[in-house]
Order: sequence, then C-alpha cells, then structure tokens
Amino acid sequence: MSITHDPFNGLRQFEDALTRMMSEPRTGRPWSPAVDIIETENELVVKADLPDVRLEDIDVQVENQTLTLKGHRKFERDGGEKGYHRIERQYGSFVRSFSVPSTVDTEKVGADYKNGVLTISLPKKETAKPRQVKVQVQQT
Repeated sequence: MSITHDPFNGLRQFEDALTRMMSEPRTGRPWSPAVDIIETENELVVKADLPDVRLEDIDVQVENQTLTLKGHRKFERDGGEKGYHRIERQYGSFVRSFSVPSTVDTEKVGADYKNGVLTISLPKKETAKPRQVKVQVQQT
C-alpha cells in the first residue's frame, strides 16, 4: 500500500473556490438604479437607468402619493461559468420609491422605456401649473 501526498491539493481547492466565487453575480443585496428627477412647467419627469432589464421585468406603480419602481435584472450565463474576468454590475431585484407631491395628477401618469432608460411622466394638475395674470393698470 502506497500513500501519496499532494502538497498542492489545498491550493487547488482554494483556487477552485475563488474561481466559483468570482464567477457568480453578487445578489446578496439589492441594487438601486440611478435616477434623475426633472421638473418642468407642466410635469415631473423621472428617468431611471435600467440597462439589460427587460420591459416585462419592470413594474411601475403610483399609490398613496408614492411612485414605486420595481424590477429585476437577471444574470444570464452563456454556457460555461468560465471566461469572466470581473463582474461589477449588480443583479437581482431592485425597488425605488419616491414621494409624489399632491400637485401631480396621478390618474394621468405615463411611462416609456427606450434604450435602457425608463422615463415616467407625472403631469401636474391644472391648478398647480403656474399662471400668468395680466393686471390692467388704470390711470387716475
């Protein structure tokens, strides 16, 4: 009976574990897409960066003066687990919520998704839009 000892066995196991860890996406914490909010005379516009998120994986809701964006970006493996040198983008579910002012007409909210950017239009109520009133000055 012969006993062989491989002095590099532990190193190989560590390398295999490190390779597996580096090739799996980080899904332990939710990611948060970047958002811009712009106010114009007639509306508030919310733009959210959602690259590689499919339209069917996006949910937009307005309830109780709160705008909520929910979604999921899936990590798709293309066959093998090898080949990745670095995985920095976040994957998994996200949720962003924003308070909507009472000046917004929540019945007329609209959304558009193009080139990885979700644009949500929150029109202002007519009473909230700035008005210009011309005042006649009389000479006395």
